[in-house]
Amino acid sequence: MTEPERPDKILVLDFGSQYAHLIARRIRELNVYSELVPPDIPPSRIQASKPKGLILSGSPASVYKPGAPLCSPEIFKLGIPILGICYGLHLIAQAFGGSVKPAGKREYGKIELYIDDHSDLFEGVESPTICWMSHGDVAELPGEFEVLAHTANTPMAAVRHRKLKIYGVQFHPEVAHTQRGLEILRNFAYKICGCKPTWTMKAFIEEAVESIRRTVPPGERVLCALSGGVDSTTAALLASKALGERLLCVFVNNGLLREGEPEQVLETVKRFGLNLVYVDASERFLSRLRGVADPEEKRRIIGEEFVKVFSEVAEKYGPFQWLLQGTLYPDVIESARTGSPASRIKTHHNVAGLPSWMKFKLLEPLRYLYKDEVRKVARLLGLPEEIAERHPFPGPGLAARIIGEVTAEKLRICREASRIVEEELKKAGLYGEVWQAFAVVGDDKAVGVMGDERSHGYMVTIRVVESMDGMTANWKKLPYEVLERMSSRITNEVRNVTWVNYAISNKPPSTIEPC
Repeated sequence: MTEPERPDKILVLDFGSQYAHLIARRIRELNVYSELVPPDIPPSRIQASKPKGLILSGSPASVYKPGAPLCSPEIFKLGIPILGICYGLHLIAQAFGGSVKPAGKREYGKIELYIDDHSDLFEGVESPTICWMSHGDVAELPGEFEVLAHTANTPMAAVRHRKLKIYGVQFHPEVAHTQRGLEILRNFAYKICGCKPTWTMKAFIEEAVESIRRTVPPGERVLCALSGGVDSTTAALLASKALGERLLCVFVNNGLLREGEPEQVLETVKRFGLNLVYVDASERFLSRLRGVADPEEKRRIIGEEFVKVFSEVAEKYGPFQWLLQGTLYPDVIESARTGSPASRIKTHHNVAGLPSWMKFKLLEPLRYLYKDEVRKVARLLGLPEEIAERHPFPGPGLAARIIGEVTAEKLRICREASRIVEEELKKAGLYGEVWQAFAVVGDDKAVGVMGDERSHGYMVTIRVVESMDGMTANWKKLPYEVLERMSSRITNEVRNVTWVNYAISNKPPSTIEPC
């Protein structure tokens, strides 16, 4: 079988900006493959990767301060088109002998951008246009650069090298607030880098199946950690296409699942004819979590216990050399290792939470995809809409939605209240409009009145967010009548609950899951 043609690629050097992942997302929206890489990636590795272009991301740092993340100056000699965004522009200025200094007047928010040159990067973009600024430093570049755009306070808001395909912009074209940002990135990807829009999910499926075949040698077998969600089920179907009988799925009931989930998972697996082993390990998971309140410790314990169960299954049905997981790109980014300019937000049990003693080699065919891309793959593979569109569910299960120790009482409340939240969203026709919706319970209690008598029960918090990929999120402004129905049902139907709150924090500064 001929190896599928690799799609054109643009690498994004991540200097720690909260928007870095958005750059990769926007490029992928143009059907061009894009990937985040460390800022200090050696030029030899860049050349080996054969990208059509490089984008240098923004950063909270200043290039002139000690410890600021830097790239090798040799990347500017590779002959690959480069676009520097904000901090990336400052790096270009520094590399070519220009200067970077604190701005006399900082620019934050929506600013009018005046375009001086409508060729290549700004082709088809009218002037003025609104762009999103977020900088306290300003760059001055030498005469080998020419100005493409300016603002009232920034004379070099966009520049181009007169001979090399090196560009820089002071604003952020990747954010939605920049009105023609996607068009600017399209011009860079298509016109300047010469990329073709061949990165499609159909092409991804062909490449992923072939990649699994190449990665797993003949005679070796794979265990799949199947949760029943869209990610792990999609990964299992891809691996099944590649490996057939050499794949065994393991569904572990850890006692932290949503209401009715075990039954639904078993039905799905049966529908697609996957080989499956079902393990009810609820008691051992809950026993290990007893008395544990720290969220990171809970995640570590759950990750370790999963691997213990998989190891036992491998011993019984093995040998198996590989563990297949539905890890996604945001999981990888949020579990950033020491040394990365991005900080670790939380340990994902299937990434940084895996124990060092684990003997399996990892197989993660979705690790460079975002959730919306996985949903497209799922539909192409024939997964029904109720699975393809199902809200994300954390690997640690309801333990990520229980603040403090996981107890039987808090588990029951969290499970029942979350079911009500989802039911009411579906009744209102809003389920498909939101990214995630669930209930959170902690140790706080409040006084209530039930049947003219004083009661003292738990406080439940409803969390509903909108998001494109889970990396950033806004709280959903639900209609009051929907919130009222949720609150009324939870306090009436879920025993030992007296108060219902609504979470109105965005990500950042919050995370979507509380633990």
